[in-house]
Amino acid sequence: MLATVSKQLRSHPALIPLFFFIGGGAVMSMMYLARLGMGPHVSWDRKNNPEPWTKMDPTNQQKFYAVNMDYKTLKKQGPDF
Repeated sequence: MLATVSKQLRSHPALIPLFFFIGGGAVMSMMYLARLGMGPHVSWDRKNNPEPWTKMDPTNQQKFYAVNMDYKTLKKQGPDF
């Protein structure tokens, strides 16, 4: 299979950017899915940690970019579970 692809790339060099951008898009989509799966709201282990959001500290920044929010000065507003 790889021999056929390399043979096609040698005979048609215009396919090189196509393979480059398709491969880059596939890698970026896998990285995005991995980033989504590792967030604090995702529970992979239901037996030991069924509700991971209750153990989060209120000073943790959950947004990628917060405009006017200082997370270090926040106080906890709910009961301990």
